[in-house]
Amino acid sequence: MGIILRRDCDIIINDKRVYRLMKIEGIQSVVRIKKCKYKKTTPEITAQNILSRNFKAKYSNQKWLTDVTEFKYAGGKKLYLSAILDLGDRRIVAYKVSKYNNNALVFDNFDEAVALNPHAHPLFHSNRGFQYTTRVFKDKLNNANMQQSMSRPGRCIDNGPMEGFWAILKTEMYHSRKFKD
Repeated sequence: MGIILRRDCDIIINDKRVYRLMKIEGIQSVVRIKKCKYKKTTPEITAQNILSRNFKAKYSNQKWLTDVTEFKYAGGKKLYLSAILDLGDRRIVAYKVSKYNNNALVFDNFDEAVALNPHAHPLFHSNRGFQYTTRVFKDKLNNANMQQSMSRPGRCIDNGPMEGFWAILKTEMYHSRKFKD
C-alpha cells in the first residue's frame, strides 16, 4: 500500500505506518506469492514473439492469447484452467477445466475454440509452456491455418492481458473464498 501511495499519490509514507493504520481500520491487503515448483523441459518447437506486446486488435479473431493457471482447493488438491482470450473484444473464446495440467487440457481447449470459430485464423500467442512447444500442438495450429507466436523465456509480460485476466479472476473470485470441493 505504501508503494502505491508513493507512486500514484506522491505521498511519502513509511510502510510500517501504513501497516499500523490499516491494522487500526481493520483493513488487510491480499498478497499473492508466486511459487515456482516446476521442472524445466526442453521444447520440441519454439516460435518467435510475433505479437511483440502489440495487444491491440482491430477486430475479433485477429489475435488470441492463451495460458493455463492453477487453483488449489480442499486441502491442497489442484484444478487447472486453460483459457483462450480474444484481444479484439476481450472475450474468452473457449476454456477447459481439468484435474491434470497435461496436453489433453490445452489440446481440447484449442479444439473447442476452433470448432466454435471455424473461419477464424488468428495469430495464436502463448507462453513457452510444455503443451504449446510440442510438435502435435504446432500441427494443430497449422491445420487451423494459424500463425504461432510465443513469449520470450521468462517474460510473462509478453502475455500481459492473459496474465492480467488471471489476476483479476483470482482476486475477485478465488483468493477471498474457501473452496471445499
